[in-house]
Amino acid sequence: MAIELRQGCRYALLVPTSMGVRLTPASGQPMHTGGTMHLQVTSAESNVASVSSYLGLPVKVLTNFVKGSPISRLIRDDLGSRRMDCEGPEVDQGGPWGYRHQFNLADSGFGSRGPRVHNDRAGEVGRILKAKDFDLERILGEEGVQMVHLSGLIGALSPDTGAFCLDIARTAKKHGTRISFDLNHRASFWKGREKELRDIFSEISGVADILVGNEEDFQLCLGIEGPEAGGKDLAAKIDSFKGMIERARKSYPKASVFATTLREVVSANEHKWGAILSEGGNWHIVEPREIGVLDRIGGGDGFVGGLLYAVLKGWEAEKWVQFGWACGALVVTLLTDYAQPADEGQIWSIWEGNARVKR
Repeated sequence: MAIELRQGCRYALLVPTSMGVRLTPASGQPMHTGGTMHLQVTSAESNVASVSSYLGLPVKVLTNFVKGSPISRLIRDDLGSRRMDCEGPEVDQGGPWGYRHQFNLADSGFGSRGPRVHNDRAGEVGRILKAKDFDLERILGEEGVQMVHLSGLIGALSPDTGAFCLDIARTAKKHGTRISFDLNHRASFWKGREKELRDIFSEISGVADILVGNEEDFQLCLGIEGPEAGGKDLAAKIDSFKGMIERARKSYPKASVFATTLREVVSANEHKWGAILSEGGNWHIVEPREIGVLDRIGGGDGFVGGLLYAVLKGWEAEKWVQFGWACGALVVTLLTDYAQPADEGQIWSIWEGNARVKR
């Protein structure tokens, strides 16, 4: 079942996000030991959009920038190098204790030592994203967007960003733009705000066309009963995941696509990676397969990015989950936490298990 997309749009995909930078120690070393660091631009939502932008679809990012900041300049240049348009106000820093872009401190882990991630978000300029700073009627109405992708990370970042995501979802719905929502629960964002955020997430889910989340996301964001998180032998739990998705479908009948990833950690460098997708009541399942891992961060975003690209290309639903699975498997082989596919063929080679040299 194809998702009917709005035609005559300037952009295939739009993502609102709070951009920041990620610092990762070289050679899989722990963050607390210091040493040489790899600096990259990051956000979950731009990670998702990178699949489409690298493969040639027009993408736009909505975000805030800190005026005069070298990190802000880095972010603009990086998004441009990923072939993304970006738009957003420049906010005065307000002195050395004012606004800044978030810092994500993450090591990759190695072998039996798992990765660790520490978020430093004090003064984050993305927490004050507001609809009044963007002409949503121009962007979604006049310029036109085929699909908006919203993430629970930006939706739960602050009361301002929650309202911003609601305004985008409402405007998108009015103009016939499809909506993808990755629930992306983070306990630290939700603490003390459970009712407020449940209401926001429920409204967005109620107008979404595509809902994505793992077992914890559906349970903690929407109250949908599901299997226990983690554990081994995920293949044996597939029926439990399917039951969770069926319950979500009954609660949010306007969504036609539901998806979740399956990940079993053998070691920091070896995972079993699978996925489940339901479209219009039809099931498409990728049983967990072993994949090599250089850095696990971003694999889920790669899956969503590949899924959305496949939907935007108008492929049959079986290919949506296959392409998404392979994009996630690509991301975990890279030092960046987003996919940089050379072409579609590279992704399909990963799906086919063909790692032979291409000359």
